[in-house]
Amino acid sequence: MKVFARKGGVLGKKIKAMMVPMTQVDSINVRRECILRGLTVYLNEDPQKFIKDYRSDDQSIERDMAETVFGIYVVHPEGAEADDCTEDIGIILEGLEVLSGLPSVPFAMAMLLGLVYALNISYPPELKYTFEAVQKS
Repeated sequence: MKVFARKGGVLGKKIKAMMVPMTQVDSINVRRECILRGLTVYLNEDPQKFIKDYRSDDQSIERDMAETVFGIYVVHPEGAEADDCTEDIGIILEGLEVLSGLPSVPFAMAMLLGLVYALNISYPPELKYTFEAVQKS
């Protein structure tokens, strides 16, 4: 958190915007999710390639999921704010929904790392630094 707070410029502003839900909700899972998203930005990678947010009324969910090679998806109820409860959290590998109904994004990240090791999958090049940082921490 101290490292994120010291970051300036455009990336610092993006990280601060991602940390807002952490100040509104007193939940360890929200805190961990914000840190995961912030880490992606801090390492200059695209957080939307890592954790994809959807609305339940979005018609393009299935098409986007089919095009996703590697990541976590979060489906929010129609009209909900980003820090409200979620409708579904899951993992996508090679365009297929591998796991769904997970309780939180940090849990999904742990499951994703387990799948990477069990299936001997390489990290995607666009998220290489994020996964290496999580692996080493």
